[in-house]
Amino acid sequence: MSTGQGNIPDDVIEAVLARSDIVDTVSKYVHLTKQGKYMKGLCPFHSEKTPSFTVTPERQIFYCYGCGKGGNAIKFRMEIEGFSFPEAVKIMAEENDIALPEGQGFSVIPRNPEKERLYEAHELTAKLYHFLLKNTEHGKEAIAYLRARGMHDKIIDQFQIGFAPDRWDTLVQFLSKRNYDLKEMEKGGLLSARHESDGFIDKFRGRIMFPIHDRNGRVIAFAGRILGEGQPKYLNSPESLLFNKSRTLYNLHQAKTSIRKLRQIILCEGYGDVISSWEAGFHNVVATMGTSLTEQQVAIMKSMAEEVVITYDGDKAGLAAAMKVIPMLEGAGLRVRISVMGDGLDPDDYFRKYGADRFRHIIESAVSTTKFKLIYLKKHHILLEEGKISYAKEALPIIAVLNSSTEREVYLRELSSELGLSYESLKQDCNLLRQSMQKKMSSGDNKEKRWNTGRHKKGQISTPTLLPAYHAAERRLLSLMLQDSEAARYVSDKLGEAFNIDDHAAIAAYLYAYYAQDKPPDISRFISSLHDDRLEKTVSSISMMDTPTDWNVQVLDDCIREVLKYPRQKQIDQKKEEMMKAERSGDFMRAAQIASEIIALERQ
Repeated sequence: MSTGQGNIPDDVIEAVLARSDIVDTVSKYVHLTKQGKYMKGLCPFHSEKTPSFTVTPERQIFYCYGCGKGGNAIKFRMEIEGFSFPEAVKIMAEENDIALPEGQGFSVIPRNPEKERLYEAHELTAKLYHFLLKNTEHGKEAIAYLRARGMHDKIIDQFQIGFAPDRWDTLVQFLSKRNYDLKEMEKGGLLSARHESDGFIDKFRGRIMFPIHDRNGRVIAFAGRILGEGQPKYLNSPESLLFNKSRTLYNLHQAKTSIRKLRQIILCEGYGDVISSWEAGFHNVVATMGTSLTEQQVAIMKSMAEEVVITYDGDKAGLAAAMKVIPMLEGAGLRVRISVMGDGLDPDDYFRKYGADRFRHIIESAVSTTKFKLIYLKKHHILLEEGKISYAKEALPIIAVLNSSTEREVYLRELSSELGLSYESLKQDCNLLRQSMQKKMSSGDNKEKRWNTGRHKKGQISTPTLLPAYHAAERRLLSLMLQDSEAARYVSDKLGEAFNIDDHAAIAAYLYAYYAQDKPPDISRFISSLHDDRLEKTVSSISMMDTPTDWNVQVLDDCIREVLKYPRQKQIDQKKEEMMKAERSGDFMRAAQIASEIIALERQ
């Protein structure tokens, strides 16, 4: 039986693709609308206001014109869920009741042995720290501190909280006895190298330990909070083979079921905030682990939910951080509300001080982003005469961008009664502002304004440029070859792999091999044979071309001529440059010789 990626039998991959319709697969994560033979939606992989994410049911592929991601249903699940190819196929096979042959496929998938050892070591380390916290003299002070904060044993067990003793070699000895390669453990973020010798020391010492899991529940890193005074207050594992903080959300492994059910996420900044929210009965809570929110984390949230409730600290820094993430989340098409914590407290402290009921009320009565922006703005103004006017001037643009006239009226009336200003004059100013905004927007996005989603960041979406003739010809040939094995055979005979662009030559080689196995034209199936992210994107992009399926030899010959002409043209251009150099240096004999070479090349 032939095997595809990771020793998975080809027939399993083909069965998964046959039963995983691309529209059904993508629709679970992206709202799609029909546009001719395509389905369009907002890309879940980058922020955008105008849909550039396209699904082609006929070819069973997706492609985003904005960020360039593309592929088949398996690739989509890999990108959106962070799965490896074997993981995605296994899960999709289970979802579609596709039996996996005994002793085949996943039991023999070659795994990364170093990665597997690190998973194992992290799991054991988490168990060790948890045991030390609950059952030894080392953990007494730490467990007393946690209980004084109101954490009971059940929640300590639920989050597998532990303690790293204030010693240099607790973990070093523990891992050595189990024959782990300490250099490998240092690379994986569990140990640190000694500066003065070749040895190793524990990375975390004298800290309360919070294990960080991947979305499948495997421990991939730790965060350690210092017990008592000292800096840094929190120490996180460094990035490693297992841990990429930009793509990780704390507690997602426990929260994902509730998130999918509610289509809502409660987003915090810290571990304690997540634990308090969980204790209060919110099981759809995750955190960014004290770091800034990233585009990858937004994409993960977008794939699972429709609404995010931001539950950040109630101090100045927390409010400013909330302001910063609103455009990122809204730009991805998520509804956003914000819980406003009083007294400048963080959610954990608020919960401990006021109890579960009041904490629940704060989260459940989270305000809209417009309301929050007005609250945030008001904090920067003393509402006396001058302050009132400057506050109104800054508040109006926030209200003016709202599309709903009812919403605008609600906020304008609030502003009117708050400031003692006429509702009619505020409404008039708001309408004038809307008109001038619309004029500016019609001439292109106003990048400076805070309501812009940041969609047009440098490098994200570029103006389409006209491709050189040879490049366009190569893409057209590949487009026809993807749709017809006869076309591929003709190009193989006349051109072979003499494509000028390396990726195109590689795709052609894969196509020749694919058709040599008597497989029918099937773009989705072909993509699964590529084993290369960049080539998959290129094939997806080429597949989106509107190339007529009916071709004739003349069309192929014209394209092949353009492809073969380019290297000769390049040679002629180089020769012309050489000739000019020879003329400038006074070597007219050499210039005449090069001129005759150019004529010969041009005749060819």
